[in-house]
Amino acid sequence: MSENKRIDLHTHSLFSDGELLPSELIRRADVLGHKVIAITDHVDASNIQIAEKIADAVNDIRDNWDIKAIPGVEITHTPIEVIDKLANQARDYGAEIVVVHGETIVEPVKPGTNRMAAESPSVDIIGHPGLITPEEVQIAIDNDVSLEISSRAGHCLGNGHVAKLGLELGANLVLDSDTHAPGDLVTYELAERIAKGAEIPEKEIPKILQDNPEKILKKHGL
Repeated sequence: MSENKRIDLHTHSLFSDGELLPSELIRRADVLGHKVIAITDHVDASNIQIAEKIADAVNDIRDNWDIKAIPGVEITHTPIEVIDKLANQARDYGAEIVVVHGETIVEPVKPGTNRMAAESPSVDIIGHPGLITPEEVQIAIDNDVSLEISSRAGHCLGNGHVAKLGLELGANLVLDSDTHAPGDLVTYELAERIAKGAEIPEKEIPKILQDNPEKILKKHGL
């Protein structure tokens, strides 16, 4: 196993459509060599309060295990007009990382989602943003919103586009797993190969796997 430790800021537990309790998901990540994992379950206005339950579970783990666990949410398929409102509500309920389900090419995400997420200073990451435009990337940069390279099947089909545009314009790129099942978790070594597969230059890979996610954590004092 690599001496480098994974930081994964996009995973799901059974609080939404994941298969595992937060505790088991975090334990499995710990064994695979993660130093940080965020539980970011799917939310809209109907269940935004689950951020509080995730925070309760995570706080127990923080007090007793070495791995840093972080409560969060992924705002998913909502009207674009409420993305910023929901992001702020999630933080009020204890979410420390806010992901927005971006315009992946394999789901019918509402057009304009990437832009509205990029415009919200309360959003940390646009997950799997698909064919995001240069203008949207620049807005994300201006508002300190990161773009995700995804290891998840289907969502990863946009990785090459996101990586190319993000590197050209200077976006903060991160590589997350979007884990839903135990086998979705990604080791550091596999994350490196996924980044290479997106044609990310080797010198940029440590930034995407370590430096850039750490910038998000430091922004929130984590």
